[in-house]
Amino acid sequence: MKTEKPNYFDLVYQVVRLIPSGRVTNYGAIAHYLGIKSGARMVGYAMNAAHTMTDVPAHRVVNSQGLLTGKGHFETPTKMQELLEMEGVKIVKDKVQNFDKVFWNPEVELAL
Repeated sequence: MKTEKPNYFDLVYQVVRLIPSGRVTNYGAIAHYLGIKSGARMVGYAMNAAHTMTDVPAHRVVNSQGLLTGKGHFETPTKMQELLEMEGVKIVKDKVQNFDKVFWNPEVELAL
């Protein structure tokens, strides 16, 4: 019997759906939590494909320095920032302010 490989995009989306409003995480933290060998790049590919999925809050995933590197994949260049600001996340020059305070680490937050 052939075992199906896990769909990494779906696993990424499951984690992203758990990020609370007003918090952000980064590509590498998701990859590390899921044990994805190709790392942050694979998570980035998944997030690029998720921007039209209304049940996946892709705007809450930023790069490791808190930069809105995925903003070009939203319907407008400012949409990612607008969504984060509506949740109370402060953005200056495409960078999350107080990144360490709003950072959501799935490895810590989802620990059993």
